[in-house]
Amino acid sequence: MGLLPNQDQSLVYAYPPDVIIGPTLLDIPAEEVFFFVIQTYITTCLQILLSKSVVTATYLHNEADPQDAVGRSLRPWKYAGQVIFTLCSVVPLFLGGGHAQGTYMRLIVAWASPVLLMLWIFAYQLLLLLPWTKTLLPIAAPTLYLWIVDTIALHRGTWSIELGTKLGIHVWPHLEIEEAVFFLITNTLIVWGSTAFDNAMAILDAFPEHFPVVPGMPSPILLLKGLFMSTADYDSARLAGLNNALIVLAKKSRSFYLASGVFSGRLRIDLILLYAFCRVADDLIDDAPSAKEADMWVKHFSHFLDTVFSAKSDRQSIDQALAPFPSEARSILVLLPSDKLSSAPLYSLLDGFRIDQRFFSEGSKENPPIKTFADLERYASCVAATIGELCLSLVYQHDPDPAASPETKLKCLTAGAEMGRALQYINIVRDVNTDAKVGRCYIPNEWFEQSALSSSEAEEKDILRHRKRILEIAFKMYAENRDAIEELPLYARSGIRVAVESYMEIGRVMRERIQQGKALDFAGGGKSGRASVPKSRRIRVGWKTMAGWRGSA
Repeated sequence: MGLLPNQDQSLVYAYPPDVIIGPTLLDIPAEEVFFFVIQTYITTCLQILLSKSVVTATYLHNEADPQDAVGRSLRPWKYAGQVIFTLCSVVPLFLGGGHAQGTYMRLIVAWASPVLLMLWIFAYQLLLLLPWTKTLLPIAAPTLYLWIVDTIALHRGTWSIELGTKLGIHVWPHLEIEEAVFFLITNTLIVWGSTAFDNAMAILDAFPEHFPVVPGMPSPILLLKGLFMSTADYDSARLAGLNNALIVLAKKSRSFYLASGVFSGRLRIDLILLYAFCRVADDLIDDAPSAKEADMWVKHFSHFLDTVFSAKSDRQSIDQALAPFPSEARSILVLLPSDKLSSAPLYSLLDGFRIDQRFFSEGSKENPPIKTFADLERYASCVAATIGELCLSLVYQHDPDPAASPETKLKCLTAGAEMGRALQYINIVRDVNTDAKVGRCYIPNEWFEQSALSSSEAEEKDILRHRKRILEIAFKMYAENRDAIEELPLYARSGIRVAVESYMEIGRVMRERIQQGKALDFAGGGKSGRASVPKSRRIRVGWKTMAGWRGSA
């Protein structure tokens, strides 16, 4: 493939007449036009696929912030790239001295370098900071493939470079250096162009104070406004908080972390911030060294919610409410999207944490917090149904095409709460042993009272039976409510489906082990020996789910 396909010997590229079908576009054979379309499609798809898991906004940096060492370190690289691509744009025009040899290489460098310069200016932060699998790999993989295919074509004589216009250097037999550079540069243009688009979208999504409204497909003018925004105007605190939230998510919930990659835009960011808030609250309260300190953290969170949902709330009062929290927690909590959420589910979440703390109060053995199944239902409603309701509230808040009727919204919100309870039951079944080590038991106490335990072996079988019972309840609730997912807004449907199915897969793993007569808790199965889903299986479930697959109930 080449720049100037024509039989004219003054040009650099030629096709034998018997290898093309005939139609042309501006003297370019239809085959060459099709090649550029299919190359762009393949490389772009690979770049999107490899970059989907990345929250691009976390790679943005304020280069004027003295506390942002990474941002300040980017400036020399930024200017170096600009100088290099400027020289590459100009120097080839003065080389050659009227000689045809090397014309093809000079043309490649001359026409590509100005575009590369523009893309570098627009996306250098991401190009320098993203993992190599998101930038170099989507360039290298299709380039190597096209080198191999082109080698075969050149060897067969499907096309050729005119003898007087090439350098005569080969990468390997039959692959001219010009062809190798051409494919490398065109794939670089494609990947850098996609990265520049991602950079624009990240800026628009990350800074609502600068861009209050961002449509699902922003206009070119809006994208350019994002790209031309000075990095000195980036909100460093917001970027740091988002990065901390993502770290919490990656460590504490692999299933939700996987599912978050299916969401996009501000919905994805707000879901990450919401879930990180819940995890920070759970960790500070759960890991408190004493019941007294845990109760203190509950009060701090309650005061924080009182403040952010108050009509008189301002930055000073919020800062005062955040003062007792660790710095990393503060950076996350301050970003809670409270303007898009109802306060009631968040207060209910704190009620769930209060139930947890009752396990450590005096007399808890005689009067346990989870006596009946109704107590378990209430607990699951507080700590999980609320999360389902909050997540779907954000889905509807960000819906780019809000056409759902109030009845459909109510149905989906109700089903979301039920699904949240089902997922919490999965979590309870998985964590029976780890919870027992810290003095908690979420299996209703009355179930044990109805059993006649005569030995430790009988007790173990009894616990397994109760776990199986809760697991069956979870799958029943899942089966009754999963159809509501298909009535959610289309843009968020796949993400919710992946979030649910990837967590239900933990339940399927446990159900398989029960059917095979294996222990539910096993060494190497995850943290503290808990049953978990292998990474390959989680990815496979995610792919199948996005294609519309629904797991077994």
